[in-house]
Amino acid sequence: MKKTILFILSIGLITSCSDSYFDLKPQGRASIQQLSNKNGVSALLIGTYSLLDGVGAGNTGRQSTISNYVFGGITSDDAVKGTDAGDQPEQSFIEQYNWLSDNTYFLGKWWHSYDGVGRANEVIQIVASPDVKDMTEAEKAQVIAEARFLRGHYHFEAKKMWNMVPYIDEKIYNRDDPGSTKIPNNEDIWPKIEADFQFAANTLPAVQTQKGRATKWAAMTYLAKAKIFQNKWAEAKALLEDVYKNSGKKLAPNYHDNYRNITNNNSESIFEVQFSVNDGTNGNNGNAGDNLNWPYSATAPGRGCCGFYQPSHNLVNAFKTTDGLPQIGNAADGSQDTYNNIDLPNDQGITAANPFTLDKTIPVDPRLDWTVGRRAVNFLDWGPMPGSTWIRDQGYAGPFTGKKWMYYVADENSSTHSTSRRNVNNNYRLLKLSHVILWLAECEVELGNLDAAQTYVNMIRNRAKTGSVQDPSVTYKVEPYPAGTFTQKGVNFARNATRMEERLEFAMEGHRFFDLVRWGIAEKVLNKYALEESKDGKEPSNRTFKKRAYMAGKVFTAKNNYFPIPQDEILNSQKDGKPVLVQNQGY
Repeated sequence: MKKTILFILSIGLITSCSDSYFDLKPQGRASIQQLSNKNGVSALLIGTYSLLDGVGAGNTGRQSTISNYVFGGITSDDAVKGTDAGDQPEQSFIEQYNWLSDNTYFLGKWWHSYDGVGRANEVIQIVASPDVKDMTEAEKAQVIAEARFLRGHYHFEAKKMWNMVPYIDEKIYNRDDPGSTKIPNNEDIWPKIEADFQFAANTLPAVQTQKGRATKWAAMTYLAKAKIFQNKWAEAKALLEDVYKNSGKKLAPNYHDNYRNITNNNSESIFEVQFSVNDGTNGNNGNAGDNLNWPYSATAPGRGCCGFYQPSHNLVNAFKTTDGLPQIGNAADGSQDTYNNIDLPNDQGITAANPFTLDKTIPVDPRLDWTVGRRAVNFLDWGPMPGSTWIRDQGYAGPFTGKKWMYYVADENSSTHSTSRRNVNNNYRLLKLSHVILWLAECEVELGNLDAAQTYVNMIRNRAKTGSVQDPSVTYKVEPYPAGTFTQKGVNFARNATRMEERLEFAMEGHRFFDLVRWGIAEKVLNKYALEESKDGKEPSNRTFKKRAYMAGKVFTAKNNYFPIPQDEILNSQKDGKPVLVQNQGY
C-alpha cells in the first residue's frame, strides 16, 4: 500500500511541474552571473591572493605553507624536523630523503599549487568576459595582471618542487570539465612562467594603494628570480638593476626589521604575504600553516605546542666568524669550509634543571641570534631562552628553536589570535631588496665581475654590522670583506662567499634546499651534512654531545633534486585508460 502511494505522488510531481522545477541552483555558491561584475571579480581575485599563505586548498596548511619549511627547510642543512620521533612521520621521511609518491605532503603541495592556478584562471576568464560591464578596460587589465602574477607564483612553486609540471592557463582551464586540466608534463614551463611575470611587470603600477597587492616591482623581481633559476645571468642582472635603482626600496636599518609584525611592509619589502589576526575569522589568516613550529612550553611564544622545525647544529655553526668573516674555503660547493669542524657551545644533553653557562666569547655573526633561539641568550623580550623546557625532545631534535616568525611578549594579544597564540600577524617577506642585492651579487660573479659582486655582498654584511643586536652580552663580530678579496681569491671563492651570505641572511625562510639544487651542489652538500650531523658533536672545551644519530646512513642522490609527483595525481590524470602525467625519474 505504501509503495502505491509513493508511486502516485511521484507521477503527480512529474506531470504537474515544468522541467525548471528541477533546475535547482547550488546553495551557498555564487554563480558566474553573480560574479560577472566588479565586486565579484574583486572577490575572486582576493580569493586567489588568500591562498598565498598556503592555507585553504583542502590540505593541512603545513603541507603548502608559504614558508616551505618542510620542502625547503628540513630537507636542507638548515633545519631538522624537530618535535619527537613519532610525530608526523611523513615529515621524517622527507627529512631523511626517503621520498615516496604516496606521501600526503607532496599531494597537499600539488593541490595547493594548482588550486591557486585554477583560481587565477577563473579571475582572468570572468574579468575578460563582455558580461562584466561596470569595469573600465584599464581596471580589467590590472586585474588580469595581478592574476597572472599570482598564476606565475603558483606555477613557480610547482616548478621548483617537481621540475616537469603542466602549465595551465585560462584557455586550457574549464571549470565545467574536470578533464580539461589533464595535460602532459612534457615541456619546460619556464617561458610561460616568465610570460606571466613579464605581462604583470608591463601592466601593474609601481605602487598599490592596498598593501599586499602585486606591483610592477614585485613582478619584475619575480621575473628576475625565474631567470636566476635558469642561470640567465645577464637578463636577470638587467631586471634586478632596474629594481635596485628605480623601485625606491632600501635596506631597513636593522636586520630584524624584516621579522617583526610592527615593521610589516617596510622600506625593504617588495612583496609580502599578508597575515592578520582577530579579524572575525577562525585564525587561519594568521600564518596557520606554520602553527606547529613553536617552542614546546606554555611559558614560551605560542604558549605551548609543537616543537617542529628546529635549526641544525650545522646552521648554528655557520654563523661563527674569524676576524668578522665566515669560516669558508675556496671551493664553490663549500667542501673546504671549516665552520662545522668544531661546534659552538650549547646545552645539548644538559637539562634545564642543571647548571649551564654559555661561553659567549666566541665571535658570531649577530644574525645568528635573530634567527635561532639558544639557551642563555635573550629571546626577543622573553628573557634568556631557558633551554630544554622549550624543546619537546632535545635528545632527538637538538637544543635550538627557530625565531624569525616569533612575536614579542609585549605584542601578545595584539599580534596573536584570540583562540591560538600560534596564529600571528607577522607577515612573510617573500621578496625583499636584500634578495635583489644578493641575486645581483650572484649575477656579477657568474658574469666575471668579482669586485662588483663583493660590493653587493658587503652591503648586506655592513647592515648586519651596524644594525641592532639581540643580546649585548654575546661577542658579535661581522665585517665586510676587505677590498679585492673576491678578485684575489678567485671565482669559486666568490661563489661560495655569495652563497654563504644568502644562507646566513635568509636562514630558516624555506629557500635553502631550492638554492642548493639550482646551484647544482645539493648532492655533495647534503651528503656531507647528513654524515656530520649524525656524529657526536665537539665543543672547544672538548665536551662531546649527541647530535642527530637518525641521519646516519641517509643518502641524497641525484633523483632527490626534485620530489616525486604524487601518485594520486598520476592516477587521476588518466585519459583513455592511460595516465597523462609522467613520474620523475627514479621514483
